[in-house]
Amino acid sequence: ATQRSAQTQDQGSQALIERLKMFCPGLFKGVEMLNFLRVSLVVLAVTVGIHAQAVGFSSSSSQSGEVAHFKPEEVIKFAKKVEKTLAAQGARVAVLARMGRPLAELPEGMHFTHVAFAVYSEITTTDGRKVPGYSIYNLYQQNDHPDVSELVQDFPVDFFAGVALLEAGILIPSAELQARLLEVIASPTYKLLHDPHYSVIANPFTLGRQNCTEFVLDVIHAAIYQTADINVIKNSEKAYFSAQTVNVNPFKLLLGAMFSAEVSTVDQAGTPVTATFEKLTDYLQKYDQGSKLITVLAD
Repeated sequence: ATQRSAQTQDQGSQALIERLKMFCPGLFKGVEMLNFLRVSLVVLAVTVGIHAQAVGFSSSSSQSGEVAHFKPEEVIKFAKKVEKTLAAQGARVAVLARMGRPLAELPEGMHFTHVAFAVYSEITTTDGRKVPGYSIYNLYQQNDHPDVSELVQDFPVDFFAGVALLEAGILIPSAELQARLLEVIASPTYKLLHDPHYSVIANPFTLGRQNCTEFVLDVIHAAIYQTADINVIKNSEKAYFSAQTVNVNPFKLLLGAMFSAEVSTVDQAGTPVTATFEKLTDYLQKYDQGSKLITVLAD
C-alpha cells in the first residue's frame, strides 16, 4: 500500500510539473531546478490530498464528503449555547463565525473560516410548532462547484456541523445598525449584493469575486449608507475598511489558483488582500459605537 501511495504521489507531482511548465516555463531551466520542484511537489501532492478531504471554507453541512469531528449531541449542545448567548444579549441580528478548519491550516491573521448573519426569527419545527430561535443567513459554496456560491438559510446546528473546533465568534452590532440590517436582509438588496463567483481570498475592494465575509461586509455597508449601489458601497469600503493581507507563499498561492477552484487571484492586484471576521470586528468596533464581540467555547 505504501508503494502504491508513493507511485500515486509521484504521478501527481509529475502532472503538476507538466501543468506548471505551461504556466511558468522559466522555472524549468536546468536539471537541478526540475529535480527540486519534483521533490517539492511530491510533498505538495500529499498536502493537497489531505486538504481535499476537508470541507470548503464556506461549505454547507450537507456537502458530500464532509468529515464530522464531533458527535451530533456535542454539536447540538454547542449550537444551543450559541443561541442562548445571542438571546441573552438581546441580539436581533448578529454576525456569526465558525472554525471550519484547524487553526494550523490557516494563514497568519485568520482564525475563523466562515461568517454569516444570525437573525432572530420565528421558526417552524418539523411537527408544525412555531418557536423563537435564530436562522442563519449564509453565502455557501455549491457542493459540486466550489467556485460558485449561493445564498442559503439554515440553523445553528447546521452551521456548526463539520467544524474543526467548537468555537464561535459573535459580533453584535449596535441596536441602530441591527435595525438597518434587518431592513436590508428582508429587502431585494440582500440578494442583489450577492456575486456567485466565489473565491476564498476574494478582494473586498473589487468586483468579480466574493466570499462570505465580503458579502457580509457589503450588506453591512448597504445598511449603514442605506443604499444598494455597489459602487457607493465599494468606495466606502476602500475608504474605511482595512483588509487582511493574505500571508501565503506566492508559489503556493500560484499553485492554489491553478489547482483549486475555490482560489482565484483575478480580482487581486499586487499583494492579495481579503476580508476576515477579525478585520470586520475591528471595523465595527471602531465605527459602530455599541457593537460587541463575544467568543463562545464548548463547555
